[in-house]
Amino acid sequence: MGYFEQALLAALLIGMLSGLVGTLVVLRQRTFFAQALTHATFPGAVGAAILGVSIPLGAAVASVVIVGIMTLIGRVKRQGNQVASGILLTAGFALGVLLQGLNPSLPVKVDSYLVGSILTVTDQDITLVAVVLGLAVLVIALFGRQIMFSTFDVNGFRAAGYREWPIELLTLVLITATVVTAMPAVGAILAIALIAAPAAAARLVSRTTKQMFVIAPVLGAMSGVVGVLLSRSLDVAAGPTIALTAAALFVLALVLRRLTETLRPHRQADAPGPSRTSVRLKA
Repeated sequence: MGYFEQALLAALLIGMLSGLVGTLVVLRQRTFFAQALTHATFPGAVGAAILGVSIPLGAAVASVVIVGIMTLIGRVKRQGNQVASGILLTAGFALGVLLQGLNPSLPVKVDSYLVGSILTVTDQDITLVAVVLGLAVLVIALFGRQIMFSTFDVNGFRAAGYREWPIELLTLVLITATVVTAMPAVGAILAIALIAAPAAAARLVSRTTKQMFVIAPVLGAMSGVVGVLLSRSLDVAAGPTIALTAAALFVLALVLRRLTETLRPHRQADAPGPSRTSVRLKA
């Protein structure tokens, strides 16, 4: 398999994973958390490059630390998850830039992990994405009903005797794993576009939650594959092209939704109604 075919496969798998897990991000309103996570894992990548270990491993370790800190800050009185996400988004990214500045002679270009380099993904990267995608499908298949119950009716979920923290922890682990696996391909900054945009687009065109879980991975895969093809034809970076493709699909879904809502009243107005004669006969 050549490097370009390998990039297409990586884009396909990462897009499917991002769309699937992005559905949980959008439905559970964790978009800002995911954005903070994508930025705050940057110091983990820089630290791993300094130590000479796997960069995805460094990002994963940083993610675990970040989730723990965010949980602690979120429990502080008069604070919350949004405050914790905002603090760690800027602090984590600033720490990564500082570490990079203090170590200018790093053996690898850490900047590539900001915007991604999908043409240089390895077999190990693709294997990792495939494993995480399989686990995400398994988790949603086994615990999907409980996750949706907790998402749409927290009080009812608690009243039914369920504990909320295992479901929350499970979704956070999926989000973290998705961010870490997508980082080498689309970058720490652009990963949020591939996670949020396909899911948000699927929400606009889906009638049910089940449809959203099917449509979002398809749109994510389309964003990845089309983005790679466009980047090759236009001779531009693949990461930004993938992100812009995902954003374009969201805009297209929004336009289709608005057109449908505009045409619907006209169809209802043109629908045949009971004539005055029939009304008199019924009376």
